[in-house]
Amino acid sequence: MALRRFDGPTMTVVVNPKAGRGRAARVLPKVVAQLVAARPDAHLQVHQATSFDDARLRTIQAVERARPGRPDHDTDSLVVMGGDGMAHLGVNACAGTDVRLGIIPAGTGNDFCRGVGIPLSVPAATRVIAEGRSDRIDVNLATGRLADGAEFRHIGCTVSTGYDAKVNRRANAITLPLGALAYGYVALTELARFDPLQYRISIDGEQWELPAMLVGVSNSAYIGGGMQIAPGADVTDGLLDVTIIHPVSRATLLRLMPTLYTGKFINDPAVEQVRAREVVIDGDDMFAMADGELLGEVPVTVAVRPQHLSIYRKGH
Repeated sequence: MALRRFDGPTMTVVVNPKAGRGRAARVLPKVVAQLVAARPDAHLQVHQATSFDDARLRTIQAVERARPGRPDHDTDSLVVMGGDGMAHLGVNACAGTDVRLGIIPAGTGNDFCRGVGIPLSVPAATRVIAEGRSDRIDVNLATGRLADGAEFRHIGCTVSTGYDAKVNRRANAITLPLGALAYGYVALTELARFDPLQYRISIDGEQWELPAMLVGVSNSAYIGGGMQIAPGADVTDGLLDVTIIHPVSRATLLRLMPTLYTGKFINDPAVEQVRAREVVIDGDDMFAMADGELLGEVPVTVAVRPQHLSIYRKGH
């Protein structure tokens, strides 16, 4: 549907109506009403995506058709509504442009919203977009042998390899409606059969070879529905946050899991954190996940792109 008002900017809303087990579709009318009331100057276009590929196409088209800002109106904007998959599509559509991205979290994980300061309440997140508060933030750029033949992909949260990547991939395959609980359930079952992996890493040109339980390269703090894999991450500092968990016993990893939600796991001597601008990850028997989706095979290069995304978020 399309609601048009005057000759102002266009705000395109792309929705995954199945997000949150149908919650996105149920609350969409209130979101539309809130945006129309707050932005009477804007053309509001709303698309309910029929598939992930349809959502990807809609987000790309919205940015390609966007008009630059003029003295009499703002730049056109893209709003995505759903979970972390929709946020990932929005980030990739808008990164490197002046099109402002709005995210309305209606899924189960919402890690990107947590990490960049977008409220997790649908009305509150909609209000941030309606009020027009925006900021430019960093994103990470991944290159390598990526899934679906992509040449590159922009990452808002974390590139995961090792234990967390295997948990993420198995959690995605669960068909039962467990929501955020799926990650925790799979983390426990995967633990029984996981052994450290052998990594070959380049961190700002310095070569590392080491066994590790996982290596995560983060732009923002959260993964897995609220786990703080990089609790000190700042999306405006122009740096990657690299988290390494060195080999530990299964009992120790089990003990560390609850502290991932508080970020206190970084105090354990098995955990090492490094900040960098570019990281190359390679190793044996591993693959990479990013923002909850399959990224591709290693080796993968991750580089920070400072202030590469314009996003609606709370004042900072």
